[in-house]
Amino acid sequence: MNSYAKKFNNAINNTFYKKLSQDEQEFIQERAFFYKFSNQEIKQIITIARDLGMWDEKRIKVIFPEHSQRKVVFTRLVKAYQEIRDKPNSYEDFSLKNIPQEQKFTFQTAPKEGFGLGLCPVASEKTRCCNLLTLDAVESCGFDCSYCSIQSFYNQNTITFDSGFKDKLLNLNLDKNKTYHIGTGQASDSLMFGNREGILDALFAFARNNPNVILEFKTKSDNIKYLLENDVPKNILCTWSLNTSTIVENEEHLTASLEKRINAARKLADKGVKVGFHFHPIVEYVGYLDEYQKIYEKLIVKFKPSEVALISFGTLTFIKPVIKQLRGREFHTKITQIPHEDASGKTSYPESTKIEMFKHAYESFAPWQSGDDKVFFYLCMEPHELWAKTFGYNYATNNDFERAMLGAYCKKIGQKFYI
Repeated sequence: MNSYAKKFNNAINNTFYKKLSQDEQEFIQERAFFYKFSNQEIKQIITIARDLGMWDEKRIKVIFPEHSQRKVVFTRLVKAYQEIRDKPNSYEDFSLKNIPQEQKFTFQTAPKEGFGLGLCPVASEKTRCCNLLTLDAVESCGFDCSYCSIQSFYNQNTITFDSGFKDKLLNLNLDKNKTYHIGTGQASDSLMFGNREGILDALFAFARNNPNVILEFKTKSDNIKYLLENDVPKNILCTWSLNTSTIVENEEHLTASLEKRINAARKLADKGVKVGFHFHPIVEYVGYLDEYQKIYEKLIVKFKPSEVALISFGTLTFIKPVIKQLRGREFHTKITQIPHEDASGKTSYPESTKIEMFKHAYESFAPWQSGDDKVFFYLCMEPHELWAKTFGYNYATNNDFERAMLGAYCKKIGQKFYI
């Protein structure tokens, strides 16, 4: 083996080279030997090829430039790749690949050390955060959203219930003179598994025994059977993560349709349960503002502001391990095909794009922003400077944000607010 062959073999270690098609592997190897690309250039070319395939875009053989000089070739290749990344995504000619048609997973019940009650995993002083407490009632999710980070932390095929969950909830010692906001939808979907292993029985009892706790169930399902059949404590909020049908059908695999989610929320609102909606992530693609606008208008028609506790907006934000995990999957997605810019140590859309999407969303809900029954709106995981540029106001600290949120929720459900 000659010296460059050794160099090439070393360069492809710990890359996605073997994930590429055989003809792409052969093409990259042939081009690398011809131009004598460096280790870093080979690694970047492999990443480019992997991304183009996942995005269902022109493949690397199509965009690879012809020139006699290595540096010119590499520079032009990176530029062509960047142009594809920077253009607005389009799902018009996008095709799904290797997407499961049904949920297949294994359930297990096992003892778990600790309780799993802690700060929201993305809480940071770098972004304006509501200081949500999270309760890991279930670990891992049966849905398969292509942008989800849960799959980076848990075995996606195994759903784990804590065998000691009920007893731990009963023994949880909370300050009775403090208002808490606890969410159960961070490590899994809050409702998709219903009352399996008595999980909702335990959570309902916890809510009744702790009226100073605002307990939020966040879901992309329409599995509300248990809630329709039982009395729901007034301090339980049921919230839905909503997206356009384009994103639901192409990126939020196995979840309930947009229509089913909205109808489920309507049924619970009819029962007197306060509901909420999370537009997170809002995803930019050709025609996206018009599609989101239709959802905003539909909610205003189908719900009264007195029935809705909250509306949140957020967008795609990634850390490197999640991007790496996504690249390792054998599917098509447009989710990582966004212009990645630094976002408080993570990557996300440019600020100009965020201002466009959030300002448009917030202004669309103008009828719900005033009066005694006004809805609480917020940005999730975004820099505090972005609030003023989209909402026209800002909270000075995370604690100020938290107090405003809790006060609004307590007023909405008719509950005393403990400052």
